[in-house]
Amino acid sequence: MSTAVSSLDDLAEQRAPSSKALSGAAIARAATALLQPIDGAWLAAYRVLFGLAMAVSMERFLAYGWVEQLLVAPRFRFHYWGFAWVAPLPLASMRLLFWVLVALALAVSAGLAFRVTAPLLAAGLTYIQLIDVSTYLNHYYLAGLVAWLFAVSPANRTWSLDAWIRGRFSEKAHDGRIARAWLVLFRTQIGLVYVFAGLAKAGSDWLVHGQPLGIWLGASTDVPILGRAFTLPGVPLAMSWCGFLFDTTIVLWLSWRRTRPWAYVVVVVFHALTRILFDIGMFPIIMTLSALVFFSPSWPRRFFSPKARRDDEERARAPRPSIVQRVALGLGALYCLAQIAMPLRCHLYGGDVLWHEQGMRFSWRVMIRAKGGATTFVVRVKDTGKIFHVSPRAYLNPFQENEMAGQADLVLQLAHHIRDDFARRGYGDVEVRVESNVSLNGRRGAPMIDPEVDLTTVHDGIGRASWILPAPADPPPPTRPVR
Repeated sequence: MSTAVSSLDDLAEQRAPSSKALSGAAIARAATALLQPIDGAWLAAYRVLFGLAMAVSMERFLAYGWVEQLLVAPRFRFHYWGFAWVAPLPLASMRLLFWVLVALALAVSAGLAFRVTAPLLAAGLTYIQLIDVSTYLNHYYLAGLVAWLFAVSPANRTWSLDAWIRGRFSEKAHDGRIARAWLVLFRTQIGLVYVFAGLAKAGSDWLVHGQPLGIWLGASTDVPILGRAFTLPGVPLAMSWCGFLFDTTIVLWLSWRRTRPWAYVVVVVFHALTRILFDIGMFPIIMTLSALVFFSPSWPRRFFSPKARRDDEERARAPRPSIVQRVALGLGALYCLAQIAMPLRCHLYGGDVLWHEQGMRFSWRVMIRAKGGATTFVVRVKDTGKIFHVSPRAYLNPFQENEMAGQADLVLQLAHHIRDDFARRGYGDVEVRVESNVSLNGRRGAPMIDPEVDLTTVHDGIGRASWILPAPADPPPPTRPVR
């Protein structure tokens, strides 16, 4: 009996190492596959297009006066948690900064001094976004992420001024190949935007009631040719389903070689239509350009020379992963996991994220809620009992007020600012409560903030905000044809 048990123990000990060895071998094979050299033309083309798009985006800020209106002029600014220290430069300096960013974006596009210009562009885009939370948009966030990915990538190895200069002054020029891991990383980043944008639409408001698309289309009936169709019953719901199916499946169709060209035509048509119908800035352009990463790595070469050979990366041998490369692959994997976790964090809070918005930002919930309302701050002086009803307009511009009305954490920030303002004016300690009435996707307005809670006692953080009232249980109103 003891011999049999001993044999079983020996067998278990033999299997354990073999299992670990198998796991280690699988990781090694994956690392080798990710390090396989492929044509870097796709990354160079994306660099050129992205840089040009960022140059246009920065110039738009200057042309439309947004630098002053959104970043410099406001008397009060909403800050991201932990970044209250970020402040704008004086107006003249901010304008100069945007012109510098235009120049940096063009330098990145050209691949000039890339190791300097790319990180500076990424840092500048990040700084702009951190100035005021109320200016947050998904495409600003995406542009910042992509800019940082470019900053650490070898995007200047081919079709760049850096490569041309190296070729002029060096006998050995780089062959323009890069590790496959860069293609996987960029595809993952862009793919997650589409997938999570689609999953965010998997709710009754979007798929059953056709809202908020019905509200927005009702305001777009003056669009030539298409406008009359928006007055027909069922069109908003049908278009809602089309948007849901597009976002949730387009990555699959772009990833399959046979359907890729037709899928990209759909991408162009879809984003062109959203650009015509909705005022969403550069987002359709950025996504249309970014979807090109799903094409074959050498697509730019065949675009300019149709007779060019197909990719031969399969014939190139991958180097044995070094310690530095293994660390780099690990950091890339952690980045991808973080990008997956960020949109999923809203489930830790429960309730309707469209209402409480905890976990809303950085989660690719694109155009899924129409939200607005009115907010009044009720200030009570503790010493005298005197009560003041304070309008947000005393501190905010119209844009900020509109954004704050539906975002509870911004309401909390302004409540703290009002407390501090009253203290500076000699009123001493005060209590600040809120009377809020918020409409979500066309529903009747409902209180969003508990009016019994003194917000001066509440501290912002990542915990669940119990001072936000539950979302209304009633469905949004049905879409009706416009007459």
